[in-house]
Amino acid sequence: MLRLRMLGLLMLMFVLCDADSMCLMELDPPIAVQEYGTSVSVNCTTTYEDPERIYLRVGNTNFSAENVNFLVQPVTLLDWDLTAECTTQLNESLECNKDLEFTIYKNPEKVFVFPTNHADAAVEGKPYELHCDVLNVAPVQNLIVRWYKNNQTIMTGSVNTTTTKTPADVSSTLTVNISRGESGAQFRCEAQLDFGPHGPQLPVMYDTRRISVHYAPELKNNILRNIDDVFVDEGADASLTCEAEGNPPPVFNWNCDDLTDLESMNSLNITQLTNSTTCHCTATNYLGNVTKQINVHVIRTATIKPAAMTTPEAATQRGCPLILTPAEVVVRFGDPVSVNCSTSATDVFKMGWEASVGGSTSDDFSTVIWVVEELKEWTIQPKCFVTLTAEQCEVPAAVTLYKTPDIVVVSALDRDPVVEGEEYLLKCDIIQVAPVQKLKVKWYQGSEVVHTETFDNASVTPVDAFSLLTVTAERGYNRTLFRCEAELHLGPKGPEVIPAVQSSPYTAVVLYKPQIQACPDHYTGVENEFSLDKLPCQADGNPSPTVQWYYEGKRISVSERLTRTDSGEYTAHVRNGLGETVAAVNITIEYSPSFTCSRHYELQDYDKLQTKCEPTGMPPPVLTLIKDGKEMKIPQRWTRHDGGEYLLRATNTHGTANHSLYLDVLYAPLIRVEGDTMEVTPGENVTLTCSAEGNPIPLIHWEYTSAVNVKETTGGHQRIISVTGATSTNAGVYRCVATNKVGTVSKPVSLSMKVKAKDFVREIIWVTLIVLIILAICAIIFYLNRRKKHRKYSFVPDNAKDGSNIPMTTTSNGVEA
Repeated sequence: MLRLRMLGLLMLMFVLCDADSMCLMELDPPIAVQEYGTSVSVNCTTTYEDPERIYLRVGNTNFSAENVNFLVQPVTLLDWDLTAECTTQLNESLECNKDLEFTIYKNPEKVFVFPTNHADAAVEGKPYELHCDVLNVAPVQNLIVRWYKNNQTIMTGSVNTTTTKTPADVSSTLTVNISRGESGAQFRCEAQLDFGPHGPQLPVMYDTRRISVHYAPELKNNILRNIDDVFVDEGADASLTCEAEGNPPPVFNWNCDDLTDLESMNSLNITQLTNSTTCHCTATNYLGNVTKQINVHVIRTATIKPAAMTTPEAATQRGCPLILTPAEVVVRFGDPVSVNCSTSATDVFKMGWEASVGGSTSDDFSTVIWVVEELKEWTIQPKCFVTLTAEQCEVPAAVTLYKTPDIVVVSALDRDPVVEGEEYLLKCDIIQVAPVQKLKVKWYQGSEVVHTETFDNASVTPVDAFSLLTVTAERGYNRTLFRCEAELHLGPKGPEVIPAVQSSPYTAVVLYKPQIQACPDHYTGVENEFSLDKLPCQADGNPSPTVQWYYEGKRISVSERLTRTDSGEYTAHVRNGLGETVAAVNITIEYSPSFTCSRHYELQDYDKLQTKCEPTGMPPPVLTLIKDGKEMKIPQRWTRHDGGEYLLRATNTHGTANHSLYLDVLYAPLIRVEGDTMEVTPGENVTLTCSAEGNPIPLIHWEYTSAVNVKETTGGHQRIISVTGATSTNAGVYRCVATNKVGTVSKPVSLSMKVKAKDFVREIIWVTLIVLIILAICAIIFYLNRRKKHRKYSFVPDNAKDGSNIPMTTTSNGVEA
């Protein structure tokens, strides 16, 4: 018994192992990674040679096929939790199955970067947190988020470890410390679904944000050298500068001894100084302040105040015999400069130049030159002096020292990006330019100048300046390049080419609701060639919109080829985070002609062709009827002679279709009988023949009074009556009747007997006797009626009381009849 059990166990194991070898199944694709709303064709195949049935379950729907090795079924992915299983039934007791893994994805609708605390700028030395929202994406476990700083990757990782299938919103946070040197850095958040090297390679969705850095004001000591103490002549003007940098740009406040109503700028002009003073400049922004002290020293000298210059090339002082050539010089910072001072006086005792750089005297009392190899003194005021026998005089040289900006940069002061219709400010920072009163800033939108600005600051030393441009965001401005250009207009003595520095272009990012362009109201496509992605419709929006097409309320894949049954109105839903636009297109799918009708048609003689053999096609095809190789017009009425084989040819712009057609024209029977009457001699043999034609072939029979000597037979397509030894009882009407599905037709034949002479006399006698008998009977009847009229009657009136009868007789002239 134990041996039997062991043997059974071994046999069961063998069967199971053999079943595994038979149950080799393949699913193509083995793993489906597809976008939501698209279609995938699932192929379930078994290598078993003769399976009874293959089942494919997709969701709650089952598909099956018998006695085949494979089953192919298209599946539209509209269920996030879709599952599929392929089952092969090898026999009544053995099945094997395999599951298909679906990964249904949806690209992010939008990626949006914004600061966590809604601060548009970072503070130097403090952590700054950026938030990246990725909206409506699935599956989130396959989402990779990358952070970039000026196109360099700084962080990469997944955002969610939870396994979900349906779309969800996820976020990523980046914390950075940004220094002032990194102000204006661009941070970018990229979101991408990653399904590995063998999965679909999907586009990257991203958003960017430019971050400025705020810091407290600091003095620019390298610019303010030698200006802690300023020396001016008595009665002259003093120009003080307070160079400090900070972000936001600081506000300047001046405080000087005995002076009020001072300007709130980074420079201060004090006119006609007579006494020394001390000034304090404080630069302040919301992060702090810094103060600079400037001591102004007044030097009392007995000099003649210079008068206005009279010529552009040489300058002289009224009453002072000195001539400067050139009278005015414009020098770039660090370049060489020279001015010649000459005199025509003969009583010169001493002659030279007074200047902080390049001062000199000359042994030649007619000319002296002021020369500086590298002019870097912003406040230099060179003067040529001459000492005569009776007096001393001097003439100052007009020197303009200029410097182009170190950098010109454009940035956005407001939230970036902006939404269509909102106003935002662009700022152009011009760093370290002099003299600022000669500065002109030009704003360019693309290649067009949209704004210019000049400055009235009297500072001669380099300062930072800025210009603001107010822009109302329009969708057409998206990706538009804005730049500013700083030009120094130094007058006719300046360089022939105006010194200018341009900023790098600033790319405007404008968010706007989606719209669909170039989308026709009607469109025609060709069957099995046209798909919705071939429409000229263009979706525009920022962020880039998603486009979903619907037909009769059902979402349609844009790559799906349309067929003739798909003509109708399609609607495109274009969405982004700012709104939605819907556009409708009526699509007509054209296709080549085809016939789906029968090859055999019946109609009756002289009828119209009542047939549904009309070709389908779009545009409607032109129909041609061909018989015996020749085209013909379709008859108004069809006759028996029109039957036969025809070729129907349908043609339109997409092709030609032929259809063979047999036309069967039916008509009622046509009877042919030899003679309408027939007279025979008694005892003679008689033959009546009836034939008929028709479509379909008619059935023929005779209607007649049967007799023992009458026989009906069929010969070929004829029906024959044979009368043997005809007698008078055979005389009469014989009717031939022919019947088919069209109708019944009959034709009579009259059969009569020839009469002999003696028989004719006998018949005359008999007829005469019969007539005489009839006349006799009529006479008797007449007599009897006449007799009744002459009989007597008794009439008893109602008033006769005695009961006697009163005879009533017919009288004539009073005589009893």
